[in-house]
Amino acid sequence: MYKSTLLARIIDTLADDAETLRRAAQSAYETATAEENIAENKYDTLGLEASYLATGQARRTAEIRQSLLTYQQLQLRDYDPAFGIRMSNLLVLEDPQGQQRTLFLGPHAAGLNIIEGGQLVTVITPRSPLGQQLLGKKVDDEVAVAGQALTIISIE
Repeated sequence: MYKSTLLARIIDTLADDAETLRRAAQSAYETATAEENIAENKYDTLGLEASYLATGQARRTAEIRQSLLTYQQLQLRDYDPAFGIRMSNLLVLEDPQGQQRTLFLGPHAAGLNIIEGGQLVTVITPRSPLGQQLLGKKVDDEVAVAGQALTIISIE
């Protein structure tokens, strides 16, 4: 799997998500400011609820745009055993039953799942508990997730 292809897919996904949220926020804003939604009494809260929704969606859109900008500027690094795992490394973990998980250590968008080459890749960040454990590790090192030991079997 090529990290540059994966990075492009992450960028495309974030751009799509940002556009979808922008449209949703615009719709909620229009609902909040529509003349027919002006409150007629203290129990009429449709406009207020729509404004809260629009505000939350606008914040989320800003977060995704910041993630998008960060990924557009991300310099991909090859794995260097002298440093161990660091930002932009792609790695595979294996549990004792032989199940494998492919992870990309990125600056934002934790939990984002990308299908690349028929394989599921999950983005994690160094701020996550797993991400913190992985920093500096090498092939054949182990990390613990939910009480289960996972072995690092490959790093790119």
